[in-house]
Amino acid sequence: MVRWILLPLLALGAVAARAADWTTPAEASHFRTTPSYADTVTYLQRLAAAAPGKLKLETFGTTPEGRPMTVVIASNDGSLSPQAARAAHRPVVLLQAGIHPGEIEGKDAGLMLLRDFAVTGKLPHLLDHAVLVYIPVFSVDGHENSSPYHRINQNGPESMGFRGQSQYLNLNRDYVKADAPEMRAWLKLWQRWLPDFLIDVHTTDGADYQYDLTWYTEDPHKLDPAVAAWQHALMDAAIPAYEARGHLASIYLEFKDGRDPRKGIVNFGSGPRFSTGYAALQGRPALLIETHMLKPYATRVRAVYDLVDAVLERISAQPEALLETTTAADARTIARAGDPSARVPLTFKSDPASTPFQFKGYAFTLSHSGISGSDWIQYDPSHPQTWTIPNWNGLLPDISVAPPAAYAIPAQWSVLIDRLDAHGIAYHRLAHPAKVSAQGYQLDQPQWAGRPFEGHVMLRDVQVHAVPREATLPAGSVIVPLDQRAARVAMELLEPQAPDSMLRWGYLDAIFEAKEYGEPRVLEKLARDMLAKDPSLKAAFERRLHDDPTFAADPYKRLMFFFERSPWYAAQGVGAYPVLRLSPAEFKALAADGAE
Repeated sequence: MVRWILLPLLALGAVAARAADWTTPAEASHFRTTPSYADTVTYLQRLAAAAPGKLKLETFGTTPEGRPMTVVIASNDGSLSPQAARAAHRPVVLLQAGIHPGEIEGKDAGLMLLRDFAVTGKLPHLLDHAVLVYIPVFSVDGHENSSPYHRINQNGPESMGFRGQSQYLNLNRDYVKADAPEMRAWLKLWQRWLPDFLIDVHTTDGADYQYDLTWYTEDPHKLDPAVAAWQHALMDAAIPAYEARGHLASIYLEFKDGRDPRKGIVNFGSGPRFSTGYAALQGRPALLIETHMLKPYATRVRAVYDLVDAVLERISAQPEALLETTTAADARTIARAGDPSARVPLTFKSDPASTPFQFKGYAFTLSHSGISGSDWIQYDPSHPQTWTIPNWNGLLPDISVAPPAAYAIPAQWSVLIDRLDAHGIAYHRLAHPAKVSAQGYQLDQPQWAGRPFEGHVMLRDVQVHAVPREATLPAGSVIVPLDQRAARVAMELLEPQAPDSMLRWGYLDAIFEAKEYGEPRVLEKLARDMLAKDPSLKAAFERRLHDDPTFAADPYKRLMFFFERSPWYAAQGVGAYPVLRLSPAEFKALAADGAE
């Protein structure tokens, strides 16, 4: 009896939800404005209340200014937790907006998508076989720091969020170094859900052209082969479906010369500090969406809505293909630990071969500017034109290394261990001191950038030499096995040549600092003793005097030439990288020593 009463009541509730006014705040303003964070969350709470079992709101972190970070979970079968998604064999798609909160189309498109999925009946089957984890605003403090003057290149909305969060960090440069509280919270969310696919929504800067949206996926050389193949097949199907809805789309457009688009496009240089690059380290496909900043805001929001809809439709139609792809990628990452024949690329270089690309742009003129002293490009959107231009987007592996069986990090280097914890990388600690013979690195000739970047003065260049090392690891030292799915993240953190390693971000600068010095009067005697004992040293000193006038004119540098070649300097271990690479045999021996 109760069941027959409840069914009509539920049906009436569904009718009432469809009848309610579900116009989003952006739609209500005819896309002149975008809602505040509070109004965004209020709208999402209304949706969740109208669609129990389909939508759930959670808080996954707190910003530096004390604002809650909201995530929405959406599924058609009640799979609203990671455990339920895994039990139901549903792929998890993480859709995020507002990591750069002035670029906020993903928020307003997401509200429309969730509404049409959960309450209006327009997209009832969108998430029949997938789970959506949706972050409407990643950088909440930056979103609330809104002004009409934040994005000079952009056509609406009337007021826009700020690119940095409240500590002036760009979150889309923070994935690996994980300085910001927001990124620490995101990493915990990632580890909890372990998404199978990431979508990150942005807005372009740069040139004018016909496309209302451009998109980017990581180069196949950065990805597991199966992940690269799945990603390619997805976009081959989704982009034509998207364009059939009345849009134009292009691959990401980074012009070789911004003053003349006809010279071709190049890869914009994504890396692990960016969202799609970090997903690649995690063995996951990812899609960067970049709406075109000069198109009307309504057009940009609709573009995101339609592309995300097209992508989700294809994932939900073949969920097992994505699940099999990511499972296989994880297995291959785990299997190659300690394999000396395996090569993991750390850096990449441009493929010298280009391919032809049909670019749909606008006529333009170039005129010399008396203000800048350079050329000024001005576009004419009333005259669309198409050019065949060279495309140099392809990348090739550059510096590659074989993955060790494990890394050893001495206990005192807590800054490294903290980053392992932030990224959820598994390790164990030594229960007591242990002697180890392993491969290390000697780092010489460091050169730093001339100005800070994201709060750090980065190590721009350094000479890296692999050397054997013997060390005694103190109790509490960390052993990081690489037979784990996050092994590539560990390598990015710990390999000194990786572009976003902790070394490159300046966390280990102290290893380049000598702590003991000699008085000039003492070094004068040391130099004479060394010259008398080593004729080759004398020849090298004289060559340096002849070839380097700056060196020859600097008494300090001349004396340091000898001190740096003496055992008093060598004993300080300047440039000795503290992380050790363990072979399978060395790892096994340490494991036998016991751990906490």
